[in-house]
Amino acid sequence: MTMVDVAAERGERVSSRGSEEGAGWSCGQIGSFRELQPATQSFSWLNPRTLWRSRNEVVAALFGDPSLRARRRWMAAMRERGADPRCRIRPGVGPEFSFLVLGDPGEGDASQYAVVPVMLKVGADTDFAIVASDVIYPTGAANDYPDKFFRPYQDYPAPIYAIPGNHDWYDGLGGFMRVFCDARELPGDVAPESGLARLLWRKPEKADEALLAEASKLRDGERRRVVQPGPYWAIETPSLVVVGIDTGIRGEIDREQGEWLREVSTDPRPKVLITGKPIYVRNRYRPGPIEGGGTVDEIVRDPAHRYVAAIGGDVHNYQRYPVRVDGRTIQYIVSGGGGAFTHDTHTIERVDVAGVHEDDFRCYPLRGDSLSFYSLLYSRKLRMKWLYLTPEEAAAVMRERIGNDPVRPPEKQVTVTRRMRWAARLLGAWPMPFHLPVGRVFHHFISELADWDTPPFFKSFLRLSVTPDTLTIRCYAATGCRAQEINPPVEDEVAIPLTGDRPV
Repeated sequence: MTMVDVAAERGERVSSRGSEEGAGWSCGQIGSFRELQPATQSFSWLNPRTLWRSRNEVVAALFGDPSLRARRRWMAAMRERGADPRCRIRPGVGPEFSFLVLGDPGEGDASQYAVVPVMLKVGADTDFAIVASDVIYPTGAANDYPDKFFRPYQDYPAPIYAIPGNHDWYDGLGGFMRVFCDARELPGDVAPESGLARLLWRKPEKADEALLAEASKLRDGERRRVVQPGPYWAIETPSLVVVGIDTGIRGEIDREQGEWLREVSTDPRPKVLITGKPIYVRNRYRPGPIEGGGTVDEIVRDPAHRYVAAIGGDVHNYQRYPVRVDGRTIQYIVSGGGGAFTHDTHTIERVDVAGVHEDDFRCYPLRGDSLSFYSLLYSRKLRMKWLYLTPEEAAAVMRERIGNDPVRPPEKQVTVTRRMRWAARLLGAWPMPFHLPVGRVFHHFISELADWDTPPFFKSFLRLSVTPDTLTIRCYAATGCRAQEINPPVEDEVAIPLTGDRPV
């Protein structure tokens, strides 16, 4: 029995910040997620057919993102059906409530299902959940929802809302709108207007209505059945407004949505933004352009709008940047670790952005665990034993690289050797002309190289607890180990005051 197993029996939480076992490196018993997985393989990124189905990202990059125009048509169709033109959702909660945020879950494999038992444990008493970006991989198709949405979350007892990610738009947003907005096919098509782009653009798949109807019974029930007013919305509660925006394929929002965002942001209540593309990520600033001028972050930073946090998916890990803006702090968070393959953290440079420095920054997995994870993965796939760095060795390398003390105190002193440095270089810890793919390069092309079907998974999601005075955000880990399904570890926590005009 491991230390984590003993702690689980005592009701104690052990996170990656405390021990290697807390990170999931020593797994006494595999979690129950194995029993939940569908028997069939979801898809393979190495299959040329999958790459061809996912080509709309490349087409949008080369010829322009048609999701801006298509979104306006979807919204017009929703208004014709009687949807609230102000896109309000009122969940009927009191001044104290809680909800989950789950980013980028929908691959349908072990890494997605490993999150489910932890999500159900942590979220048993929450009032609703939000999927932030990429509900379904690889193309957002409606026929993928049974195994990648309805089945994994069939036992979550509350409503689930969502904002789409770039992959959901590969299908013209048809699957997303069908499931979350009860909208049928959009008249016409969503393809770009220009000739070559229109020729290359992948057309949406035909939805199997009988399949969807049967699958939707898994999440049936009056409390769980909800219909969103569109792909962007504002959840209004007495203490907080949660604003969700649709950033399409390339991260830009259309003029109409921009005008709506400016209007809804004038509500006097404190706010949290949920966005498909994070504003601060990997030590970089991406303010989010709005068609016609301005940025999303200009709206978030305006003190009159009272945003206290901005949470984005798309990148498959956890990062937090506490940014000081006009004497107050806004928490900019990346939360995309809800089920897809893990994006690295060890290639993030020493943090120095918008006044946020390395000691202020938080991430999961820890940099050392990220480097060790990828070294183990590639040492096995390439049969190069020398490439493997133990968690302690990887933490020592990252200490030398980043220049700070490891978050997890080492149990013994490690001398960094030439072999360890070369392994780290090949894995991207140091800038090199070439290194093995560990970042977003394989997101569209060779992500299967990072496929990982055994613990530790380094998955994560958020629980947000709201009172009239305070918003508490906790990042929970899902390692795939049974002990941490019983007592899910908290990898990060921040409490944000909601009272007063200038929260700190």
